[in-house]
Amino acid sequence: MDVNILLFPEFETLDVFGPIEVLGHIKEYSLHYFSLNGGIIKSRQNGLVVTEPIEKADELGIILIPGGQGTRSLINDGEFIKQLEKYAASATYCLTVCTGSALLAKTSLLNGKKATSNKKAFAWVQGINSNVKWMRKARWIKDGKYYTSSGVSAGIDMSLGFVADQFGHTMAMDIAKSIEYLWNSDKNNDPFSENGH
Repeated sequence: MDVNILLFPEFETLDVFGPIEVLGHIKEYSLHYFSLNGGIIKSRQNGLVVTEPIEKADELGIILIPGGQGTRSLINDGEFIKQLEKYAASATYCLTVCTGSALLAKTSLLNGKKATSNKKAFAWVQGINSNVKWMRKARWIKDGKYYTSSGVSAGIDMSLGFVADQFGHTMAMDIAKSIEYLWNSDKNNDPFSENGH
């Protein structure tokens, strides 16, 4: 299955490369990088990634949506949100990291669903769509085919959780060990939520 990573200027680097470090261990997955129009996309930390235009993506694949400073302006980009809605709706699974959930919420696909986001940006994200059941205390959340995670590094925990759901806990643990990562495998254990709630 294709993993379609949807990039935009000023995305948060670890939001992308943490999850793809995990998902890249799955031989059944093929990683592909897309943006609205293709070309080189620069992350918040000046990482450069060559992307293809989004229309080349497999609509039935897995879509990964990072967050980052770029989401603040992208939330008002009607064409981007329209394309995101098209691919997220048809995707087999949709994964967001950090404020990537704000972009997904803007499409209305999360209406009535539980979701989370970066705690430092939580009020802003909540304000994007009040029809989402925003959960402050969560490292990541699964609601149907939608997985949303908290801030930055939480994307790694969510990705390992996604692998555990698809291929079993043992495989997720094996990947965590291979990258020498201490996996927070309890999606409800969120040490960064304010006052623990």
